[in-house]
Amino acid sequence: MNDQVDHSRRRLLTAATAGTGVIGVAFAAWPFLASWMPSARAKALGAPVSVDASKLEVGQSLKVAWRGQPVYVVRRSKAAIEQLGNHNGLLADPNSRDSQQPPYIEDKGAARALNPEYWVGLAVCTHLGCSPLGAFEPNNATQLAGTDLGQGWPGGFYCPCHGSKFDVSGRVFKGMPAPKNLTVPSYTFSGDALITIGVDAASKPA
Repeated sequence: MNDQVDHSRRRLLTAATAGTGVIGVAFAAWPFLASWMPSARAKALGAPVSVDASKLEVGQSLKVAWRGQPVYVVRRSKAAIEQLGNHNGLLADPNSRDSQQPPYIEDKGAARALNPEYWVGLAVCTHLGCSPLGAFEPNNATQLAGTDLGQGWPGGFYCPCHGSKFDVSGRVFKGMPAPKNLTVPSYTFSGDALITIGVDAASKPA
């Protein structure tokens, strides 16, 4: 009888010890396993998005989602590019000194682009976050959504919510509700027109 009780106790103690060891290993391994899981910050940042813009016709644009925000990729005409330096006096921040953009975009002047033919920027008005519409071709009497954009329109964007106007480099005109130019995200440009949004060109391997 005593032998039976002793054996039962021994099995119970063995099981309890083994269980404690498993739990201990699990707690010890958790920091290691957690290090392999993407952090909340990494999830929020989002993965890069690649766009083949070579199929865009001149004057066309496409919109892609990155980090939960819409991004414009615009293929500008030669005429629109040539207009970029001719209307600085109409702009609130022609040199984009008070704008969100990577340092390597600051060096590109009025083009605000790694390749002048393709402009990349958030399709989010800096006033209250509406999505501007595009009217990219220069025209003397451009009409967009029933709105006369005025004589000598250089090509650009018009926000239908509160009327803010931006040129085709996303630079805001004076006297508009929008306080800043449209944001240019980090991106790389390679090949014919492969654009990867969310990767810093400055860190791209040579």
